[in-house]
Amino acid sequence: MLRRGRAAAPAMLLAAFTLAPGARADDVPLPGPVVEGPVVKTSDADAATAGVSEPLWELGLGVAAVRFPDYRGSDQTSNYALPLPFVAYRGRFLRADRDGARAILFADRRVVIDMSLSASVPTKSNHSDARQGMPDLPGTFEIGPNLNVELWQSGDRRLRLDLRLPLREAITLQASPKTIGVTFSPNLALDVRGFAGRWNLGMLAGPLFADRRYHEHFYGVAPEFVTASRPAYDAPGGYAGWRATTAVSRRLGNAWLGGFIRYDDLHGAAFAPSPLVRRESSFTAGFGVSWIFAVSGQRVVVDD
Repeated sequence: MLRRGRAAAPAMLLAAFTLAPGARADDVPLPGPVVEGPVVKTSDADAATAGVSEPLWELGLGVAAVRFPDYRGSDQTSNYALPLPFVAYRGRFLRADRDGARAILFADRRVVIDMSLSASVPTKSNHSDARQGMPDLPGTFEIGPNLNVELWQSGDRRLRLDLRLPLREAITLQASPKTIGVTFSPNLALDVRGFAGRWNLGMLAGPLFADRRYHEHFYGVAPEFVTASRPAYDAPGGYAGWRATTAVSRRLGNAWLGGFIRYDDLHGAAFAPSPLVRRESSFTAGFGVSWIFAVSGQRVVVDD
């Protein structure tokens, strides 16, 4: 079932922010469609050698359209129209650029530790056949450290293969936020610059894992919510399926264009027997345009 015209939720505003600057197909939260930011892999000396200068900051605003399941395993999808901020900041420790938004905690030539962010949208149970009569699912915000290891880079620096190991704590977005568990999503990410002209291309794939509390939040069925077609279920922790994401973006003057498509597979997931899992594979897609309207007069040397 496809529903249209749902208003943007706070979690999706975060999703829009993280999608805006980066072309990379980065890790996505377990239930929701976010493209988050990777890392810079060059030292200051390398950047100086490259000799490329860009504005310290840029600001823009646009709109994005995203289509995805109400939660991983749902057989119902929703379309969202979202405001799409574009924020570029090229500081020493805080970055929001073509590689995404992140706080850099440690960096050398091949290893970077940064903060990983992610989010998911809320689900109204009265809009979900599988969850009728159950509590609504609030949106979530995830944050935690992310270890990035550069495995290979081409001589012309247009191709780069990274191993990424984000570990995040999930927190609900509601009046009284609460932690609901930990997620771990190791993946391989291939970054291609200058694809088909001036497009940036990112491809990512890897398994997903989460603890029992996290899976129980999304897939558990307490005895008071049992029906003839929905038995009680206690969700275990462990393997949560796998996903692959491809994203593209490019800059056209003061305009930024970007989009992504993602495939999710839940076959073999620890929670697959849950009656709330109605579909074991799904696609997510989104596209956005932002117009950059303010640019810093100060310029900094960055990696090309």
